[in-house]
Amino acid sequence: MSERGRSSSNMAVAGGPSFWLGNETLKVPVALFALNRKRLCDRLRDNKAVQKNSFVLLQGGEETQRYCTDTGVVFRQESFFHWSFGVTEPGCYGVIAVDTGKSILFVPKLPESHATWMGKIHPREHFKEKYAVDEVQYSDDIARVLASLKPFVLLTLRGVNTDSGNICREASFEGISQFDVNNTILHPEIVECRVIKTDMELEVLRYTNKISSEAHKEVMKAVKVGMKEYEMESLFEHYCYSRGGMRHTSYTCICGSGENSAVLHYGHAGAPNDKTIKEGDMCLFDMGGEYYCFASDITCTFPVNGKFTADQKAIYEAVLKSCQVVMKAVKPGVAWPDMHRLADRVHLEELTKIGILKGNVDDMVKVHLGAVFMPHGLGHFLGIDVHDVGGYPEGVDRIEEPGLRSLRTARQLEAGMVLTVEPGIYFIDHLLDQALKTPAQACFIDDAVLRRFRGFGGVRIEEDIAVTATGMELLTCVPRTVEEIEAFMADAKVTSKSFAT
Repeated sequence: MSERGRSSSNMAVAGGPSFWLGNETLKVPVALFALNRKRLCDRLRDNKAVQKNSFVLLQGGEETQRYCTDTGVVFRQESFFHWSFGVTEPGCYGVIAVDTGKSILFVPKLPESHATWMGKIHPREHFKEKYAVDEVQYSDDIARVLASLKPFVLLTLRGVNTDSGNICREASFEGISQFDVNNTILHPEIVECRVIKTDMELEVLRYTNKISSEAHKEVMKAVKVGMKEYEMESLFEHYCYSRGGMRHTSYTCICGSGENSAVLHYGHAGAPNDKTIKEGDMCLFDMGGEYYCFASDITCTFPVNGKFTADQKAIYEAVLKSCQVVMKAVKPGVAWPDMHRLADRVHLEELTKIGILKGNVDDMVKVHLGAVFMPHGLGHFLGIDVHDVGGYPEGVDRIEEPGLRSLRTARQLEAGMVLTVEPGIYFIDHLLDQALKTPAQACFIDDAVLRRFRGFGGVRIEEDIAVTATGMELLTCVPRTVEEIEAFMADAKVTSKSFAT
């Protein structure tokens, strides 16, 4: 474990109230969020555009229903609000005094009927103690309370998420028009805070990786020819929830087998993990559990029968090599696009050794041949969102080249960043066909050998890492080499037979 990991290995030292779901789940001190608020205020006070007596105003998420029905969707807190307050209830606001750091949580004033249908109505003191904030008021009183503070300006959150292109929700309430509001200062400052993780945040991310890694291993033990892909999704989710307290996954599970393993975002409503897993299939399972809004994102690829063929082994080891080479190169100051280029180069070199490609690798790089086999970016920030914020702050531009344009960040790495490293090699028919029709690329492809890999699917290996002062810390822990995977799956079959008898 890195020096950073050792310094935060026991979050209980933070003391005070914690979020905890009992059993073996992680106890997370709400001091984590007090520290986040302090970090934000420190940044804002250093910003010359922020005047004295300014207040941060954030609005939490709200409960929603399924279309026009009264069937509720399981609530998950809005990410910026969670980062700042750690509040699990919907319908809240949060205010932070930039000068002093004083925090005020505004909670809904619930009707008496709530006690009948939804459970106990807690007094304001309950939330003050639960979340260790300085003051709790009712949301209905927000205009009156803020007016009594005589703020110079309210700093509200408005900005573009560079992953989704969506604009985050700006806080609003009845009566806000009586206040001076600035919605341009806060977003870039809070985003930069979220990019660099504290030791307490890293400890939660270690936990999400631990549980999700164990869940992936359970899937590897259980998978058999004839099972449905969704059975693996179900097993993963069950383990994460029953053993880790993870009610949510970080994203829709991708359980691709056979040719589906080349569908980058398989598992969506149009392809809902519903294929029957067949003999000879490679399984690419990309799944991550979420605990207290903190994400994980892990991909394991392996043969359903637990034994790699020569071709499967060759492609898998090519991807594993690029993953290992990148992780060895990671350290502060490294440009993330250079890591993508490094993975591409390793892939091209290995595909040449296999015989799928021929010629000079430097010339292949010039025509972006690597993007034919890895069209996505190498990885992304990870935190409270699986594609965490901050990939493209002002001054960092996308690189408009194949493959690189799909990178979710082009920043230089800094200690405290958490990212995924997820190289992959895929045999996607329409990309291969385009390349074969492009003379500058086709001249490097041995079509006769390539035909052997049509329908192969793809291989992706995805690790979660934290950048440290001298390198990186690996958060994920699953079998990775061909030998480890085969031994692990063989042992699982032996154990399964012994239990059966």
